[in-house]
Amino acid sequence: MPVGLIAVLVFVLFLLTNMIKILREYERGVIFRLGRLTGARGPGVILLIPFVEKMVKVGLRTIAYDVPPQDIITKDNVSVKVNAVLYFRVVDPGRAIVEVEDYMYATSQLAQTTLRSVLGQSELDQLLSQRDEINSQLQDILDRQTDPWGIKVSTVEIKHVDLPQEMQRAMARQAEAERERRAKIITAEGEFQASEKIAQAAAVIGREPAAIQLRFLGTLVEVAAENNSTVVFPLPLDLLKAFMPNPEKTG
Repeated sequence: MPVGLIAVLVFVLFLLTNMIKILREYERGVIFRLGRLTGARGPGVILLIPFVEKMVKVGLRTIAYDVPPQDIITKDNVSVKVNAVLYFRVVDPGRAIVEVEDYMYATSQLAQTTLRSVLGQSELDQLLSQRDEINSQLQDILDRQTDPWGIKVSTVEIKHVDLPQEMQRAMARQAEAERERRAKIITAEGEFQASEKIAQAAAVIGREPAAIQLRFLGTLVEVAAENNSTVVFPLPLDLLKAFMPNPEKTG
């Protein structure tokens, strides 16, 4: 085979390799023609004009970015370490390439600074108990700031809040004191309700003198059932009246 023909075949193969591009379903190709943006193409087979058009491949799948732990001082002057996870994706490939040099790096740096800024305006109790509201606030801020880059921030979640050891001990003591307070309140409420019932029972027994004797005998039955010991108790004279002679009749 002549050398010239081989050179032509190699050149044609080179042209075809640079002309034909295949993009997957989750990929788009940002096309530049002589340095000017012409738009995004794909997915499927893409034909480029050799030496005239250049393509930059961009993925459209959601990216999960793990925000490194950030040292944060809360509004109430507590030093904590917080890390989070950020979910975002490219919705406009053209702007993601043209408007920012590296959208991945830019988004990650913006997430770190926003995390420090927002959490620095919150108190520790809010950070621990109102995490959903803080996540929503972070997502809203990041979504607005990355919108000019063609980036959509879907979710921001705070993963872990690392507290100093002394703060953990203080919170443990606080929780224990709170549990003791609740226990005392419950005990006091129980005693108050019991005293009301006892007062109502005393009022009923006071209206019926025989009820006192029945209650007395019932208590003796309970004591005798629980203990095998001798119980000495005073016997009311009212119970013996039936057995005592009547002075009026004997006279």
